[in-house]
Order: sequence, then C-alpha cells, then structure tokens
Amino acid sequence: MPFLPINKQEMEARGWAAVDFIIVTGDSYVDHPSFGVAIISRVLEAKGYHIAILPQPDYKNADYSDFKQFGVPRLGFMVTSGNIDSMVANYTAAKRKRSDDAYTAGGISGKRPDRAVVVYSRIIKKIFPGSFLVIGGLEASLRRFAHYDYWSNTVLKSILFDSGADVLVYGMGEAQIVDIAKMLQHSKNIKKLHQINGICYSIPVNEYAPESLVELPSYEKVSENKKDYAVAARKALEEADPIRGRKIIQRHGDSFLVQNPPGKPLTQSQMDYIYSLPYERYYHPSYESAGGVPAVSEVEFSIIHNRGCFGACNFCSLAFHQGSVITVRSLESIVNEAINITANPRFKGYIHDVGGPTANFRLPSCDKQKKSGLCKNKKCLVPVICSRLKVSHTEYLNILDKISSLPKVKKVFIRSGIRFDYLMADKNKAFFHALVRRHVSGQLKVAPEHCVSQVLDKMGKPHIDVYKKFQDEFYKITKKVNKEQYLVPYLISSHPGSTIKDAIALSLFLMKEGIRPEQVQDFYPTPGTISTAMFYTGLDPYTLNKVYVPKTQKEKDAQRALLQYYEPKNLPVITESLRSAGREDLIPVFRKAAIRTAKKRNQRTSGKKGMKKNI
Repeated sequence: MPFLPINKQEMEARGWAAVDFIIVTGDSYVDHPSFGVAIISRVLEAKGYHIAILPQPDYKNADYSDFKQFGVPRLGFMVTSGNIDSMVANYTAAKRKRSDDAYTAGGISGKRPDRAVVVYSRIIKKIFPGSFLVIGGLEASLRRFAHYDYWSNTVLKSILFDSGADVLVYGMGEAQIVDIAKMLQHSKNIKKLHQINGICYSIPVNEYAPESLVELPSYEKVSENKKDYAVAARKALEEADPIRGRKIIQRHGDSFLVQNPPGKPLTQSQMDYIYSLPYERYYHPSYESAGGVPAVSEVEFSIIHNRGCFGACNFCSLAFHQGSVITVRSLESIVNEAINITANPRFKGYIHDVGGPTANFRLPSCDKQKKSGLCKNKKCLVPVICSRLKVSHTEYLNILDKISSLPKVKKVFIRSGIRFDYLMADKNKAFFHALVRRHVSGQLKVAPEHCVSQVLDKMGKPHIDVYKKFQDEFYKITKKVNKEQYLVPYLISSHPGSTIKDAIALSLFLMKEGIRPEQVQDFYPTPGTISTAMFYTGLDPYTLNKVYVPKTQKEKDAQRALLQYYEPKNLPVITESLRSAGREDLIPVFRKAAIRTAKKRNQRTSGKKGMKKNI
C-alpha cells in the first residue's frame, strides 16, 4: 500500500481536497509497525479516514507554512514527539546535545524541537484555534501527570496543560484513537470523549462532581514537597493496571487533570489485525537522497510478537506506557509476516529479531493476573520469583522453529532483551539450548545492570547470583556446541542507591568475570518511572525511606570510570575514588588492569600478535 501523503502535492495526487486527521510527528516518516505513527495512521486509514503525516515540520519558520499546507483537517490534529521522548532524542544523560538522531533521515540531529509535543501543539492551537487536538505517544504518555523534568531540574505540569491539547491518549492508543475518531464524526462536543478509557482530559475544579477515584497530591504540592511527589509517583503506577486501575485526578490550579482507567489490552485477534495492515515497512522515498532513516536498519527484518511486560524494572517506563499485561500475536500472524519479509528484495535470509519489550514473554504472569490484575506493589520476578508465576518457552520456541523452516530464511536471531531470570525459572531447558545453538548472532544482550544487592533492589532487578547461573549455563552450552559467542551485559552506573563503594564492588565483579564493557549507561532520569522519583526526591516511593542518589557530575564520572576499569585514561579518576572510599589497597589492582590494556594496545600498534577481544 502506498505511503500516506506527507505534503500537499501527495495529498492532491490521491484526489483529496482535504484530510480527516493530520498526524504531526518528531520523527521522519517510517511506515513500519515498530513506529507508533505507522500503526495509528494505518489503523485509521483502514477505518476509512483520510490521513496525512506531517513529519518534522519546520517550527522555526514564522509563517508556519509546513503546518498550513494541508489546510484545516476535517476532524483534527494528532501530535507525537515520535518513538521516543524528544529530550532523550536530543540530549545525552549528561545533558549534552546529541550529534545524531537515528529517527531522522540521514541521522541528522536538531530536526525535532526540545519538548516537541508542546512546541507542535502550541503552534497548531495558534494557527488553527478551533481545531481538535489530541496528543499521544511516549512523550505525552509519560508526562501525563505533574512530573520531574531532569533537563530543567524542575517539576512541570501535566503536558496536557502545557500543550493546550484537548485530550491526551496514554498507552498504546489504537483503540482510543478509533473511538475518538468515531465520536468526532458525529459530534464536535469534546466532553462526549470523556467516557473513553485510556485518555486524560481537564475540567474546571468548579465543574468536578465527586466520585469514587484516586486523588494524587496536586501539582502545587508535588512541586514543593518531595514526599508528596514520591507518593504521587507510586499511586499513579499502582493504578496503571488495566484490570484493577481506577480513575485518577490531580489538581493543577483551578483545573483537575482527569485520567480515566487504562484501556483494555488488545485481544490476540486485534493484535493480528493491526500487524496485518499494509505497511510499506520502510522509510518514505523522499529520504533516499539523505541515506534513509538509520532506525529502519534495526527493525526492517524484525518481527514483534508481543506487547507489555510484568518485569517491572523501576527505571523502565514500559509498565506506565505499554502496561504489564502480555498481549501476543498468533503463530499464523507471525509466520505470515515472516513470509512477507522473505518476499522483500532487500531480504538476505536473516530475521534480525522475533521479540518485543521482553522477547521471551508469551504468557500472563499468572492466572490471578488475568482476573484481578497484578498484585499491588509486588513484583512477579523479584526479589524472588513468585510461586504462582507461569513459566514456559514452548510456544515461543515453536514460533522460532516455524519461521526458521521457511524457504529463504537462513537464520532467525533474538536481539530484544531476554529476561534471564524468567528463562532460568523454566525447568524445560529446550529453549535455552535452542537459543544458544541457533538464535544468537555472535552476541546476546542481557541486562544484569549491577551486582550489589541493595542497588539491584532499588532497580527492581534480580540479584546477581541468578545472572551468574545464567552466564555459566550460557557458556557451558556454547562450549558444548563449539561456538564462539558472548554475552553483552547492560550495566547502569549512578542509579539511585548506588554509592561509590557499590561502584567499586561492581568494578571488581566485572574484573573477576573478565567483562570489559565498552559502553556504560549512566542512569537517565526519564519521566514516569519509580527510579526517576527516587532520583528527584531521595526517597523510595514504596517505603518513603531515604535513598542515596549520586547527583554530581564528578561522582557520575567516577562511577562510570570504575565500570570501565581497564581503560588507562580512567586510572586517575579511579585512584581518587578508591582513596575517597578508603580502598587504597585496591589501587595496585586497578593500576595493573590499566597497564595490561596499554601493553596490549601497544602490541597491536607495533604489529605484534594481539589478543582476542573480550566483550
């Protein structure tokens, strides 16, 4: 199916005088189901609506000609920052401007504004004051309540108020958007939309009719009192469950933000339908001259088989956006997508990923979750795995086998995150053996994140002994099948709860295990997570006990340097850290590691035999 129009000429080429909705996005236009704009636009198109996409409009042009080119849409505007928060897209965790952008044609940075949803929305309201405006996507979803903004180091209002939008859609949004479109077809009375689940809206305080719901501390309170902020963060997440979640209100001055209960997860048939829509699975041809959109390379030959995650890592926004209920596609739907991929002339025989938020989840966490939702303030996998947890990889393995058997398919890889604690809980080791034998493309990315128990507890991650068992089993099977492949552990430095002594302990663990991380992620306080609430308040939202938070750039640099202990350039910072922690006894150990690296590099540059890279 042809790409949807991204300019007036393409709209007129379809014989349209106007469109029903204009979707404004901070990303370049990619018509692939890994991109939210592609899904929403194709779902609406399938319902008979005329949709135009306005990717990365020029927001600096004083006449706003990009925004005006389609004219006034019949039903309204939809605005999203794109696949990720615009501030995360534009800045590193150290608040430095990024030099590239994987979601922009040519990888060029600076094409989207900071706080894109607010910027685009205000322009639309300025030039089309009477038009309906709905905001959605990750940026809007995670900023739906008053929230701490790391980049300005302040608490901001709900993005609904700052943007001036009429409605905010949170979560994945397909069902809500269709309901909104249907209602707007019959009435422009926006209040009629207020009955839709999975949306937020505002009402004046004097129009609010008391009812049974959850009230969060107001914007004013959470701005002034960190304990109130921590309580609000916990309560908001508690009600994010689609089965037991209740309506929430939060006062902002003379208005209430109202969040209706979460929308119901899609059924399997609904998921299958959405992924059967006629996506081009590629970037718009207008980007060819710029070299295309870099993000496409990771997803073009990948398949999403599930949504949701009950893993509940505190630093992750999945539970707050996608939800904790696992929704899956059928075997037939997944295989059909794989068959379509094999017909692509660019396909070389390799399916890059069959995954999702957590690749190896296909079942609900337990029977209770299906009826009553997730247990309140309890996690399925940590600190120990719940006895009720349903664990099986049989269905997932069958999917991988079916795709692998297709003509033209040489290999099927798994590049999405594998939840290793869930994998280890499966008594049937068939999937583990198949994973190592057939589905690792040299490296398997996993996320132990740290090794110190109290830090892992603050992260919501399993203790390191679970990872150790997984690691040992992985390499045991790897050796048995005579392969050279490695684990690539994701690690987070400077997470709330991590002291410099904890970073030293992690460094020693990495040294002992022979792990030399080339990349380390400093904790990034993004809106809507429990970890970000800890970072801002210095409190654990579940206990309200104090939490140590590394905040100075000096300490963050030190914790990062310790994780890359082998780098000679890090030795001065590491030495200072060891002295401040009273661990001068370890200075020779770290000096030796740095000297060893320097010698090996010198050997390579002098043409002598080098050493096999330790990943």
